[in-house]
Amino acid sequence: MITFRIDDMTCGRCVATLTQALAAVDGDARLTFDLPRHLVSVETTRTDAATLRSAIEAAGYTPVAVEVAASAVARDQAGGCCGCRGQAARTA
Repeated sequence: MITFRIDDMTCGRCVATLTQALAAVDGDARLTFDLPRHLVSVETTRTDAATLRSAIEAAGYTPVAVEVAASAVARDQAGGCCGCRGQAARTA
């Protein structure tokens, strides 16, 4: 997963613009946006960070690469540090 902080991404229109720009370089990439924290994470198998960065810059934004710890990725995929999202889904 490749993550960028994009401080000038401030609204839904920014998300739409970035979605279009990133889809142009990898239409199969899985995108996750965290608008309040100004983050976009890209799960791709075809494109490298430099290509993604170029696409973001071409769309008019300023990306900064972010290192994401493997434990944070695992926690997010599991639903939380204790797996509570998975348990809530079973009881709901």
